[in-house]
Amino acid sequence: MITPEFARTMAAYNAEMNRRVFGAAMRLPAEERRMDRSVFWRSIHGTLSHILWADRTWLSRFGESEKPSIAIWDSDKLVDDFGDLWTQRQRFDQVITAWAGQLSDQDLQGDLAWYSGAVGRDMTRPRALVVMHIFNHQTHHRGQAHALITRAGESTGDTDLPFVLPD
Repeated sequence: MITPEFARTMAAYNAEMNRRVFGAAMRLPAEERRMDRSVFWRSIHGTLSHILWADRTWLSRFGESEKPSIAIWDSDKLVDDFGDLWTQRQRFDQVITAWAGQLSDQDLQGDLAWYSGAVGRDMTRPRALVVMHIFNHQTHHRGQAHALITRAGESTGDTDLPFVLPD
């Protein structure tokens, strides 16, 4: 399904895109970042907070992080201060990059089992599928934040994977 190299590539891509998205968001006034824009996680800040919450949750299932103490429904409020959110995002991108860097083909085999608070039941899925989901989830919600940031008048620069990563 996927390889360790896929995970390493996506970790690098997501770290760079987080730098671009947070950089653009930080150029906006705080009230723009916090404005409820009628999206799933309400605001730019809330969406970026949710992504960090989800990354921590997923990596906790692989034994690489502590699970956040708040439920998914409050994940948009994980970190109140945007500067602190950016600091935590950078640190956690390093955790993801290190984790992806040590993945082997064997780590992507078999199933991962966990209890999902979001759906209220035990889940089991192929490990490779879950790893793919971690990066897909980031890209999905970061795209929402990107659209909100663009609507607010800022730019992140290119977002296409072939043009973001260095040669």
